Amino acid sequence: MSSLRQFLPTSATRGKQRQPVLLLCLLVLALLVNACAPAAAPAAEPAAAEATAPAAEEAAAPAGDTIKVGILHSLSGTMSISEVSVKDATLLAIEEINAAGGIMGKMIEPIIEDGASDWPTFAEKARKLIQQDQVAVVFGCWTSASRKAVLPVFEELNGLLFYPVQYEGLESSPNIFYTGAEPTQQIIPGIEFLINELGSKKIYLLGSDYVFPRTANLIIKAQLEAAGVELAGEEYVPLGGTEFSTIISKIQEAAPDAIFNTLNGDSNVAFFKQFKDAGYTPETLPVISVSVAEEEVRGIGAENIAGHYTAWNYYQTTATPENEKFVAAYKAAYGDDRVTADPIEAGYFGVYAWKALVEAAGSTDVAAVTAAADASEIEIAAPGGPIKVDGETQHMYKTVRIGQIGADGLITEVWASEGPVKPDPFLKAIPWAAGLAEKASQ
Repeated sequence: MSSLRQFLPTSATRGKQRQPVLLLCLLVLALLVNACAPAAAPAAEPAAAEATAPAAEEAAAPAGDTIKVGILHSLSGTMSISEVSVKDATLLAIEEINAAGGIMGKMIEPIIEDGASDWPTFAEKARKLIQQDQVAVVFGCWTSASRKAVLPVFEELNGLLFYPVQYEGLESSPNIFYTGAEPTQQIIPGIEFLINELGSKKIYLLGSDYVFPRTANLIIKAQLEAAGVELAGEEYVPLGGTEFSTIISKIQEAAPDAIFNTLNGDSNVAFFKQFKDAGYTPETLPVISVSVAEEEVRGIGAENIAGHYTAWNYYQTTATPENEKFVAAYKAAYGDDRVTADPIEAGYFGVYAWKALVEAAGSTDVAAVTAAADASEIEIAAPGGPIKVDGETQHMYKTVRIGQIGADGLITEVWASEGPVKPDPFLKAIPWAAGLAEKASQ
């Protein structure tokens, strides 16, 4: 109102000028009201204003209030029997970390993609997660074929992958952390168990037809030759293949005393059922598998596989306080009928390993995270026991465990290494393995 004082009549000027002055004042007031009206909140729509308030607050929030991470697994196709549960375990770890305050005060936001058991699809989804979603890390893949498909994408775009499954080794990438076992932590001890504990002298190799089984068997054949053990035969079926009658006939003809199995996915269901129907038992012809864990036993049926062996680093029955909590949390989240398994555990603790590396680096930047692995001795109290990150190879120190499958579908440890085994993915410490990396690359 102070801006209008010059227009108000004084006691000396009331008279003839009163009406013109009043009219002028009314005109000025009307102009000022009209000028201010657009800035006022519309009184007719309070509900609409309230509804848009959260969106406005979100838009005003500072950038980077969450950390986006990718989860890339086969949620459909032949490998979904194994990978869905790893995805679930990864989400469980994320939920636990968020409930405890997140990472550096930020919540983890998962973005889930389906690799669909198809390697080009894995590469496509990896590119989408890194470029479009701009995730800080991806947790995923199962088969070596899927890992090989995404590896050049991660290296080209400088992304980061945590890979949770045992594999054939002979690989290292600055853009991958390998939380599963390499050959010295699974495949090689598995063969040693057959030879030293079961007295095997003639071993048959059976696998799916892709990179992991073929490279694993390349290593195994060199190991058998060095140990003076006969190779009884070597057969492969397409990934997802379900017809084993011809192979079982070849096994009968070869008469091995043990089978080393690198089949993956649904093929294991068909093989063990047909193997049992052919009259074989664990006593007459034991099979040791490296891609059959508790989750796969559920699909195969314990009645078809009980008594046979597995080589891993973790079982649901592993006796640690951390595992007791993990199994309870996993079942509480997904149902009492669910089981844990080695890749499930590796998918779970891999998120915690990444968290520890990020906090040591003070950043989610890929170069900073890998530098932290090299500079810091990152150790995790994982469900399967203590895990240490080897900064040189970006693999994990892991305890080796051989287990026997029970009638209840669970696996009981029958042999274990004395402690966590230092990773040696290129088998540099093994004399008979010289030159295998070159052979595998051909």
